[in-house]
Amino acid sequence: MSVISSPSSQRPSAETSKVAIVAVIVFILIILGGIYLWRAARLSAASMSYPRPPVEVSALRVAAETLPLSLDATGSLQAVREVTLAPEVGGRVTAIRFAAGDVVPAGKPLVQLFDGPERADRAAAVARLGFARLQDARSRELAATGAEPRQLLQQRDAERAQAEAAVQQIDARLAQKSVRAPFAGRIGLRRVNPGQYLNPGDPIATLTALDRLYVNFGVPQQALSALHVGGAITVHSDAVPHRPFDARINAIEPIIGNDTRNVSVQAEMDNPGGVLRPGLYVTVGIAQPPRTHAILIPSTAIATSASGDSVFVVRAGKATLVPVTLGGEVGDRTLVDHGLSPGDVVVTSGLIRLQPGAPVKVVAAAAAAAH
Repeated sequence: MSVISSPSSQRPSAETSKVAIVAVIVFILIILGGIYLWRAARLSAASMSYPRPPVEVSALRVAAETLPLSLDATGSLQAVREVTLAPEVGGRVTAIRFAAGDVVPAGKPLVQLFDGPERADRAAAVARLGFARLQDARSRELAATGAEPRQLLQQRDAERAQAEAAVQQIDARLAQKSVRAPFAGRIGLRRVNPGQYLNPGDPIATLTALDRLYVNFGVPQQALSALHVGGAITVHSDAVPHRPFDARINAIEPIIGNDTRNVSVQAEMDNPGGVLRPGLYVTVGIAQPPRTHAILIPSTAIATSASGDSVFVVRAGKATLVPVTLGGEVGDRTLVDHGLSPGDVVVTSGLIRLQPGAPVKVVAAAAAAAH
């Protein structure tokens, strides 16, 4: 006779399995917690037994100094006298009396256009003038004796004046056929050839006087009060490194630029030997009153983050992070407007390993940057 088990007889076995599983999980958690507490206790004991060694850094004790200030700007050079030579009238080139790069005096003939018809007209006009002068002289002699009426003498005078004016008119036309240097300077590249026909205004070459140059530059509107006509500035160019040039402001634009809000300034300077050329970019320095009690630190001592600029200061043997407000840069140093005082010891190297409050050991004193 077979015995059939009922469902109620299987329930205790399932419940026993669940209890066993829970017991195993609890046991594992107890073991893991014990391991964690054991490791934490060891780390705590190790940290108490071995204090963190101080970080070796280089530092500089800051001091106040007098800082010469200069307002810097970029500009370009322009010739005081520069012109593109061109004929006033059309004609064929018959002679070129210069070479590219020549230095020519004022009034030197440079290009001659064909003037044959004008010279023939002048010869005829000179002949008419000579005859008119003879007629005028004869009439004056006869009028003095009463042999010729005064009205005829006046006519002879008018004819002589007309003949003189005709010669002067042809001389002016002949002058237009010759292109001359309006001032002394250096000739640029030649743009014409013999036999070429030139229309009025066609470029022949440039003529530039290099003895004096304009310096055109702009400064922010905040610096307007520092500018005045006659003020001295210093000009530097990469074309002539390590050689400053002196200039003086001769004009200040009365209108501020709408786009840049800059003030346009022009200065004039001597160019000894013509070493500088128009079009060069230059750096302009405008002297300002010196700043006293200025604090300068090496730029490498500044730590920049999203919260702003700061420096590490050594206080009581520990690194203290101090927020600072910076001014401009002076070479490889930076001006500190706020945040530091004379006597503060600023960390200049080893910043990457530092944390606020970390013990530090100054192993080298950083040399102050050259002024």
